[in-house]
Amino acid sequence: MYLSYFGFTEAPFSIAPDPRYLYMSQRHQEALAHLLYGVNGEGGIVLLTGEVGAGKTTICRCLLEQIPATCDVAYVFNPKLTVDELLSTICAEFGIAHPAGNSSIKVFVDCINAYLLDSHAAGRHTVLIIDEAQNLSADVLEQMRLLTNLETSKRKLLQIVLLGQPELAEMLARPELRQLAQRVVARYHLEPLTKSETFAYVRHRIEVAGTQRVLFPPALTGQIYRLSGGVPRVINLLCDRALLGTFVQGREKIDRATLVQAAKEVFHQPARLGLRMLRPLGAGLALVAVAALAVAIYRQESPAPAPPGVVNAAPGTASPGPGIAPPASGIAPTAAGAAQTLEWPADLPRANSRSMANAALFHAWGAAYRGTDACREAAQLGLRCRAARGGLDEIRQLNRPAVLLMRDGAGQEFHALLSGLENNTANFVVGTETRSVALDAVAAQWSGNYTVLWRIPPGVHELIRPGERGPSVQWLGEELAQVQGGAAATGKDPVFDSDLVRKVKQFQLRHGLIPDGTVGAQTLMRLSSESDRSAPKLWQRQEDK
Repeated sequence: MYLSYFGFTEAPFSIAPDPRYLYMSQRHQEALAHLLYGVNGEGGIVLLTGEVGAGKTTICRCLLEQIPATCDVAYVFNPKLTVDELLSTICAEFGIAHPAGNSSIKVFVDCINAYLLDSHAAGRHTVLIIDEAQNLSADVLEQMRLLTNLETSKRKLLQIVLLGQPELAEMLARPELRQLAQRVVARYHLEPLTKSETFAYVRHRIEVAGTQRVLFPPALTGQIYRLSGGVPRVINLLCDRALLGTFVQGREKIDRATLVQAAKEVFHQPARLGLRMLRPLGAGLALVAVAALAVAIYRQESPAPAPPGVVNAAPGTASPGPGIAPPASGIAPTAAGAAQTLEWPADLPRANSRSMANAALFHAWGAAYRGTDACREAAQLGLRCRAARGGLDEIRQLNRPAVLLMRDGAGQEFHALLSGLENNTANFVVGTETRSVALDAVAAQWSGNYTVLWRIPPGVHELIRPGERGPSVQWLGEELAQVQGGAAATGKDPVFDSDLVRKVKQFQLRHGLIPDGTVGAQTLMRLSSESDRSAPKLWQRQEDK
């Protein structure tokens, strides 16, 4: 309701874990450093605890951004499982084959051990992340300890990251779990923000949402801090409600009375709404009604501007998702004719699905797949490879064919190549067949695991930091100039200076990435998706047509 009133492009205090709004306080930086230390070590258990809403999940997303490409990561977000259910989940996440219908813990562990040994021999590291780990039972925690016994003479084969509320640390302090506690190689408790960090956090989110206005006066910082306790999620709820109240009153800034009223509503404390508040409330609702009428008339008279990469639909029609052009007729896209489920062909062995999907992926890049490790083969062809977990928006932004791990109606897994996006339909290569399926069906069947190939020139490394010089920096400047407009820095040895950091952050914000100014794999992949015009694509941007 209040976005246009304050000049926002989007809601600044949403409680969704949007990485663009990440504020890296000193505590968040220290927590991330502990996790990175543990993951890059010789194996064991890494522990991150913190109160509800402190930012543990956000830190985990930062960790995933910085984990090397040689790491295989599984993310378990529902730990209320029995021992055999957890082991089965681990096998599913890593794609570890095991006998159908198996419930034997020994069989699961043997399969996991064989997989870990093969991964270690291939030079890869395996990381298991368990969120909400305070919900793990004592039996499951003990099994976690036993999994850390899988090792070679030099290192542990499995790195485990446990994220949880403070109760998790209390659980590990129990005498019966002391052996597990001794396996913890790094631990950190994420404290709430300080008073000064609270002010910086609020200002940061407002700026990312698109305005430079001082909506929360510095004099209110102490009260926001006292009311929220410095917990980011509570700050978001409080500030969002305060902005709404200020909008209803028709004011330009949040005042102390509105903040107190917002706190009463957020914390479910009853508050009387006097005549003084009813008048601006009525005026505000009238303003909303007039604005809604104006918007409706405007939409009937002229089409809304489309975001980058999206063609305008006909007046009055719904616009498609980001990056997908509607049909030339101007009619809102539909998934007519598309199947509602994606099934593996009954006449083909399901066990061959990964190799067949990889073959289709390599074919899209004009190469032949020899049947070994896909990422190693890609490297030999001068391509980069990423195997990770994500969402459909991430796949759409990468705009590259992707091998997805799907599940059919019976829960059986198979790999298929997502080869194209067209309106609300996804095109797949399944085995030897090409099929179309509705996008909502893809979301329901997809496990979140994907593998994509991408390309950057030889000599450009996958982590470019501010202050660096060399060919990677020169290439980065040229590519950003190409996609953002303007001229690249001239000279024989350009430096990754503050101006280039600013351009990188602008690019990261536009693509929903953490705006840290450091160019890692995710930023490079998004940059490649815009600049590499000859690579295979899921959908065609207007500038590519």
